[in-house]
Amino acid sequence: MNFLAHLYLSGDEDGIKIGNFIGDFVKGKQLEDYPKAVQDGIRLHREIDFFTDQHAIVMESKDRLRKKYRHYAGVIVDVYYDHFLANHWQRYHPQALSDFVSQSYALMEKHAASFPERAQYMLPYMTQHNWLEGYGYVEGIRRALSGMSRRTSFRSRMEEASQDLVSEYEHFEDEFLRFFPEISRHCTEWLKREGYAD
Repeated sequence: MNFLAHLYLSGDEDGIKIGNFIGDFVKGKQLEDYPKAVQDGIRLHREIDFFTDQHAIVMESKDRLRKKYRHYAGVIVDVYYDHFLANHWQRYHPQALSDFVSQSYALMEKHAASFPERAQYMLPYMTQHNWLEGYGYVEGIRRALSGMSRRTSFRSRMEEASQDLVSEYEHFEDEFLRFFPEISRHCTEWLKREGYAD
């Protein structure tokens, strides 16, 4: 799951959204530097990543890419799934995607001073180029994956992965549509156990 899905899966609590958003930038016990709700959001981020990485349906998506992209297959699938979430947004959320995204940017900008340095650096680029809505377009996926490719230590070929999305579109879409209700239920149950949902 990538940024859009992590925000969606956070529910309505701002602290959870903030922690889930910055989760990739917070290592180990660094989460203890944050308020409890943000800590819980970071923990939810890690739970989402673990659940996703182990899931049989996600494995189907990754296996289709693994020969070409090796260990980057999971990163690519995360971005693909944000594409399908954006395109099927009304199926999952009553609020318009543009409104959800605008509110999410505003929340993150309000709290950015407390973010890890890398997250602070990234956020203006994300908002300026509207990454979250851009995921809904193949060109947005190409830009996102090309940017990731430039930041890898080794040749990843991720800049080519939007072509694989197009050529295998129906397979990846089917896998997303089968998987997303399961991760949504898992996160709802997790939030209930932690006292953040009824």
